[in-house]
Amino acid sequence: MIYLANDRKSRSKRPYGAVRAIVQQAEADGFDSIWLPDHLMYRNPGEPTQGSWECWTMLAALAEATHRVEIGTLVLNNSLRNPAILAKMATAVDEVSDGRLILGLGAGWNEPEYRSFGLPFDHRVSRFEEALQIIAPMLRDGHVDFQGRYYEARECEDLPRGPRPHGPPLMVGAEGPRMIKLAAQYGDAWNIGYMGAPDTMAGPMATIEAACRQVGRDPATLDVVPLIGLWFPELEPEKPRMFDDPLTGSVAQLAAAIRGYEELGIPHIIFQCYPYTPEALQLLTEAVRLYRAQIR
Repeated sequence: MIYLANDRKSRSKRPYGAVRAIVQQAEADGFDSIWLPDHLMYRNPGEPTQGSWECWTMLAALAEATHRVEIGTLVLNNSLRNPAILAKMATAVDEVSDGRLILGLGAGWNEPEYRSFGLPFDHRVSRFEEALQIIAPMLRDGHVDFQGRYYEARECEDLPRGPRPHGPPLMVGAEGPRMIKLAAQYGDAWNIGYMGAPDTMAGPMATIEAACRQVGRDPATLDVVPLIGLWFPELEPEKPRMFDDPLTGSVAQLAAAIRGYEELGIPHIIFQCYPYTPEALQLLTEAVRLYRAQIR
């Protein structure tokens, strides 16, 4: 379980030193992983443009700045990078972190950043499907020979190999039917958000199990990693727009919710706090500590 090093409101203002301090505190507090989003900018009508640090550069630095926590991307925008080169980058970060990378990938959605940076917005899922056919074998086998409509990687090798024989785990962020099928085909894990209390997982669990059966895969071989919207109304009365049904409650209730996710067989959960303040992160830390004390 985790908390994020960035949030949308302040990511353009927070220097790397502050991000590093948050992540190092998360590691000291006993969290299992930290995650960074992958966006170049946000632009909404009538609002100032919000910037964001480039994800991979920051993640590589955090791989060196930490020692125990897993580090992950939540999730990389496929269209920003050539897939074969991305596989090489992932192997390098996995090496720097001594095997702590979780590679989260998705098809992307934020059209303004595509337009501003000259990226194609068409056929995003088709492009993503081809990219997975390059990235998955590159990471797992070290080589690929692929020719597609959007990408190619002919006789491509991932050398030197990183610290894990089959590379870092591949987590696919997916919501629509076609994307969920790709998660079942290629992923080691499937990421879905924003979730709330454990009972909000009933529908998604049924959906991914059906997708696994459709592609002939045992659902037990695919980890489910939900992103949980965590709202502290006592710290920020206005409900965040991006959360439909956020998780709320006391420290004891949050600890019970964490236990509820574990009872569903979910091995890893991700929290995004609102508001993203030291007080909110402290409450989450207390909930995690209480949960762990109760299961000993």
